[in-house]
Amino acid sequence: MRTLVLSIVVMALTLLGAAHLVAAQSNDEAAVAQAVEAFRNATLKADRSQFEALCADQLSYGHSAGRVENKAQFIDGATSGRSTWKFITLTDQSIQIVGNTAIVRHTFTGESERDGKTNPVKIGVLMVWHKPDGQWKLLARQAVRLEEPRTN
Repeated sequence: MRTLVLSIVVMALTLLGAAHLVAAQSNDEAAVAQAVEAFRNATLKADRSQFEALCADQLSYGHSAGRVENKAQFIDGATSGRSTWKFITLTDQSIQIVGNTAIVRHTFTGESERDGKTNPVKIGVLMVWHKPDGQWKLLARQAVRLEEPRTN
């Protein structure tokens, strides 16, 4: 009987621990989703202070054309005013938490304007977020152009 009771207690504690881990992970997933949304809004508004707050000092920011920028280069370019975003939509987003790191993938669809010309954008994005001191920061981002489906 003791063995049965002990087994039940151990199972209950294991389940509670697993539930706590799942709750912590879903809290982190929600916090990362909020950070991604804040980054999308900062991009739309070309908000330098938001980018400063959201990006890690070690940022590696890869564009779909192959150009890679550090934090200062990215923020300078994103807030220069040379190009503006009319809209940005993120779809098919997935978030995977691994310790203090989050891997985010989504499809980025938008429309930018530069020199009076409108440019449609559809890219696949991989973002790596890190939580060194309790706040999620963008550590790396890489985009790739998505091919339009071929019709035969």
